[in-house]
Amino acid sequence: MGEAATNAPRVGLFVTCLVDFFRPEVGFATVNLLESAGCHVDVPEAQTCCGQPAYNSGDLDDTRAIARQVIETFSAYDYVVVPSGSCAGQLHKYPELFAEDDDWHRRARDLVGRTWELLSFLTDVLAIDPPETPARGCFTYHDSCSGLRQLGIHGQPRQLLAGSPDIELREMDDSTVCCGFGGTFCVKYPEISERMVDEKIRNITATGADTLLGGDLGCLMNIAGRLQRQGKPVAVRHAAEVLAGQLDTPPIGARETD
Repeated sequence: MGEAATNAPRVGLFVTCLVDFFRPEVGFATVNLLESAGCHVDVPEAQTCCGQPAYNSGDLDDTRAIARQVIETFSAYDYVVVPSGSCAGQLHKYPELFAEDDDWHRRARDLVGRTWELLSFLTDVLAIDPPETPARGCFTYHDSCSGLRQLGIHGQPRQLLAGSPDIELREMDDSTVCCGFGGTFCVKYPEISERMVDEKIRNITATGADTLLGGDLGCLMNIAGRLQRQGKPVAVRHAAEVLAGQLDTPPIGARETD
């Protein structure tokens, strides 16, 4: 093994539930981007949920149990990288769960120091040059709430997308406003959620973009479903898929064509 390979950052990929069950292509694209950037990537089989549904429902005992399992599973890696600002943000909340337990609080803080959302990791830690991608056309970008407000992710995806000369990025109005998903929010308050996603779709379609991009699959699935129900011809993809050039599969929510 050469020196470069020996010194490669060892990254544990936190896949997320939505990626695992609904859009594994995002996970494959994430591995592609990380390995192309010189990282050694592992996907621990023992990983489960980040605990966000339990946390949002006030079930802190189960949240703590999940957090302990995540902390243990990812203890050996230089970095933990997550293709979701929402799930990465949940891992950043772990220290508050253990305010009265010094040992687990310390371990949770250690995990937080090593945990990054994918697009932020590529720009803020690895400082990679924007990759060229075969994607072409007009795109717009939705900023998810957790990634933006908790982790400060806004310019990073735009910086990475700027490396492709065939991508035109048009900013929508209120790109930083919630799409109405919010995890359990859309279940608890469906009428409010629907009005919010409808407003988001009006802003998306006003740009004339062919494709909507984002960094959180929950938001993207929510918006894609509403776009389809309204018959809007806007494709939806996770930014990692476009940056990795993995465009052979249909957009999120679209069906395979014969």
